[in-house]
Amino acid sequence: MDSNKKLGLIGRNISYSFSKKFFENKFQKLMLKDFSYDIFDLNEINEVENLFASPGLLGFNVTIPYKEKIIDYLDELSDEAEKIGAVNCVLIHNGKKTGYNTDAFGFEKTLLLHKKPSQDKALILGSGGAAKAVKYVLDKHNIPSKTISRNTETNFENLDEETVREYKIIIQCTPVGTFPNIEDCLKFPFEGISSDHLVIDLIYNPNYTRFIMNASEKGAKTVNGYYMLEQQAEKAWEIWNF
Repeated sequence: MDSNKKLGLIGRNISYSFSKKFFENKFQKLMLKDFSYDIFDLNEINEVENLFASPGLLGFNVTIPYKEKIIDYLDELSDEAEKIGAVNCVLIHNGKKTGYNTDAFGFEKTLLLHKKPSQDKALILGSGGAAKAVKYVLDKHNIPSKTISRNTETNFENLDEETVREYKIIIQCTPVGTFPNIEDCLKFPFEGISSDHLVIDLIYNPNYTRFIMNASEKGAKTVNGYYMLEQQAEKAWEIWNF
């Protein structure tokens, strides 16, 4: 058996990584001495070519801003990854590189844990890879949704209270408010939020973003991205150890 099994995370400007801690703890718990998990900070996606050449690489996670760009460098996509158009987990087996989307799995578990029947329509804030995984899950559960981004017809400048009142699930999928910029917050009509709302912010660091605090002040049920992150990591571990 190959003695060294390498895993890791690719992204840009990754100062803090949940995944590294999570997997290193897992290796310790399972007493796996031959596994390592590293951070691969890439300035440009084409640098992934060098990574593919490194011996013992089992696969890696993918974070902002490469969840969509990585697709061109892979041989195959899972059904979910193909439908979503974004990849956050790559498996390398016998030289074949396959992309998966475990964000969808993690988000689905989070949503089903907290959603009430009366919360039947969702606003997706953002349009990147994470937002695409969220939309895939909402579609799967027949929950109508509307995406708000800088370039959509309804955008952060013209989104109004009435719309927010009507959509009882709000999912914040942008990186705005992530550590270290914890005071930043999306422009959003929080007046439209009430105790009938479920507000999910996919950010996990800090635990409580400014967005979550503002929503929580209006009485909404709020959830951060920690559980989703944990669940998508467990799913990635399953993929790498098939």
